[in-house]
Amino acid sequence: MKKTITIIGSGMMGSALAFPARENGHDVRLVGTPLDKEIIETCKKTGQHPKFDYPFPEGVKYYFYEEWKEAVDGADFVIGGVSSFGVDWFLDNILSELDPSMPVLSVTKGLINLDDGTLISYPEYWKRALAQKGINREICAIGGPCTSYELVYHDQSEVAFCGKDSKTVRMMKEAMQTSYYHISLKNDVEGLESAVALKNCYALAIAMTIGLVNRHNGTAAGLQFNSQAAAFYQAVKEMRLLLEMQGASRDCENIGIGDLYVTVYGGRTRKIGILLGEGKTYEEALEILSGVTLESLVVSRRVYAAMVRKAELGLADLSEFPMLCHAAAVLDEGKDAELPWEDFTFDETE
Repeated sequence: MKKTITIIGSGMMGSALAFPARENGHDVRLVGTPLDKEIIETCKKTGQHPKFDYPFPEGVKYYFYEEWKEAVDGADFVIGGVSSFGVDWFLDNILSELDPSMPVLSVTKGLINLDDGTLISYPEYWKRALAQKGINREICAIGGPCTSYELVYHDQSEVAFCGKDSKTVRMMKEAMQTSYYHISLKNDVEGLESAVALKNCYALAIAMTIGLVNRHNGTAAGLQFNSQAAAFYQAVKEMRLLLEMQGASRDCENIGIGDLYVTVYGGRTRKIGILLGEGKTYEEALEILSGVTLESLVVSRRVYAAMVRKAELGLADLSEFPMLCHAAAVLDEGKDAELPWEDFTFDETE
């Protein structure tokens, strides 16, 4: 059945989802945030996102932020396409004003650390904040190993939609699944969103190994995989411990590991990790990547702060998270990116 789908936030992933939605025959409305004016202007003129090398399917409609209420009028559901830096903007300007009966599917990945060290997903953060305003809303979300530019080129992608209401996520899956965009369904929002957020801070550390090879052996040495695999192993080990704390299922863990793989090899996090590994300071790396949205830095700091607080309360042991602690020290203490390899080893002999 034909639907109307409104995407708010014309960043890369939100915009990429216009492809399967429109190719399924739905009416698709892409709305920019106040920061997306130039993107929407380009889309209106060319029918193509400025960061994609492939035009949108014919018939996608484009709206400036000031027109967002018009764009959601009559929609079957809204896709929230803001980055983690737009979480509070989306809360205050969209979710607080949107009809509570309108289903929302979020692509925003990240976690919020509370004073007691608890980590909550953005959907949970939004739900709690809206409840304080007397608004009752459950928010669905997308997680999984899928980069925006490869989705645009129809590379085979496996993701999961999660939400408390099974009927709603089934409706969203029916609207969005295609021959190249494959969707599993889960009710475990916290588990899935924790998994796909955690992979960002660990992909950062793994990518440092690529830069370290460049530093020690020169770029002519090419990619070397022993160090990447060793770091990947430690990342998965720590992610699983954290996801156990989050009460995540094994399927959520597996999705997070898949997302970790694609982020190491194809994400923005890879770029800053390589620069840090090559010996650039945090400030130098940020300057080189000026204009690039680096959500991995946000989640790395929040997860580390949460574990420090849990350790203070006797609820976690920081020695079990040497990679997380190392990434935090590189970002905020000026520590060299060389990984603490011996801290990753263990002795289980009797």
